[in-house]
Amino acid sequence: MRDWLKVYGNRRVLSLLGLGFSSGLPLALIGTTLQAWMTSENVDLRVIGIFSLVGLPYTLKVLWAPIMDRFTPPWLGRRRGWITVTQILLAMAILAMGLSSPGTMPWVVASLALLIAFCSASQDIVVDAYRADVLHEQELGAGAATTVVGYRLALIVSGAFALILSDYIPWRMVYFIMAALMLANTLFTFLAPEPSERVIPPKTLKDAVWEPLTSYFRRSGAVEMLIFIMVYKLSDAIAGAMTTPFLLDLGFSRTDVGTVNKAFGLLSTILGTLAGGSVIAKIGINRSLWIFAFLQAFPHLAFTVLALIGKNYAAMVAAIGLENLCGGMGTAAFVAFMMRLCDKRFTATQYALLTSFMAVTRVLAGVPTGFMVNSIGWPMFFAVSMLGALPGILLLPRFAPWKAVERGVGSREL
Repeated sequence: MRDWLKVYGNRRVLSLLGLGFSSGLPLALIGTTLQAWMTSENVDLRVIGIFSLVGLPYTLKVLWAPIMDRFTPPWLGRRRGWITVTQILLAMAILAMGLSSPGTMPWVVASLALLIAFCSASQDIVVDAYRADVLHEQELGAGAATTVVGYRLALIVSGAFALILSDYIPWRMVYFIMAALMLANTLFTFLAPEPSERVIPPKTLKDAVWEPLTSYFRRSGAVEMLIFIMVYKLSDAIAGAMTTPFLLDLGFSRTDVGTVNKAFGLLSTILGTLAGGSVIAKIGINRSLWIFAFLQAFPHLAFTVLALIGKNYAAMVAAIGLENLCGGMGTAAFVAFMMRLCDKRFTATQYALLTSFMAVTRVLAGVPTGFMVNSIGWPMFFAVSMLGALPGILLLPRFAPWKAVERGVGSREL
């Protein structure tokens, strides 16, 4: 317990709990919660489907990240200043959405949802950059874990809690409350410490666009590193695409899946990320990546067993618990690893670039999974999905040597 307090108790790490919450809050408000509001107002299902396009800014954020590296607002510094700007804009846009109605003015709501997505993606850019800038080397894992915990808690508040509130108060009031919560998040930004290292930002916007790219690709093995980033969690992406259909196909109810996967899964993820951050602080990022890469294979075995024995609540809880626990550990280490790669002059742009490549795998890996299940069945699918861990493991000696001396940002040689 003393070790956990030492790792997570300092101001730099603790402030990321609030910033992670701020990052996670808008997502459900333009996703599942908005879909529920639209459904309750009998909006055409085709329109609801089209609304999924409002999430595009999250995949394109690298395009305007250089602006947030180049320019500094006149208050709270380069990172915290931008965070405050995005939080205020988000609060105003969420409030405006509450004043609208998806039933009578769906395209106004769509425009506001797109604005929220843009501001939310912008906030993600600068929160990620701030986290990489403010943390010391030994705090990277704990900082990544704390951010994930805050983010997950926010998804519960703007998702499950908002839906529950909507049964008792009008949707307009639900969004008013969420806007107030978003505005309150500015307090976390004011209280967060300024990075101790003073960094000179790029002198021109052109430098902010090109220097992050040339700085990264000038390194030996830069392209292979992007491949490593894409494949380290490949097995999770493959199996995750089919987890919910699999559980429903076995005969579990939607309530079973929702309760265990969301509630128990959230708790397991939080424990996994916190435990992962603590392990990273003790043994370093490289060795943690090795250990967690192998641990991430265990949930696939658990799901294979569940597929063989059929509907069994204890086996389902064990499989979901393992999946979220081990996945949380791996995420904490991997986020810390990507933060360490970034040059602090261009953290916003470089981290946005790396996470964009990571997202490509999450999107594309799910495409063939349905065909795989139809061809080989559930038990063999999860057994084969475990092989997705091999590419990342095979590249670990190249990019995360077990015996390497980790020296913080200065160790960015590949």
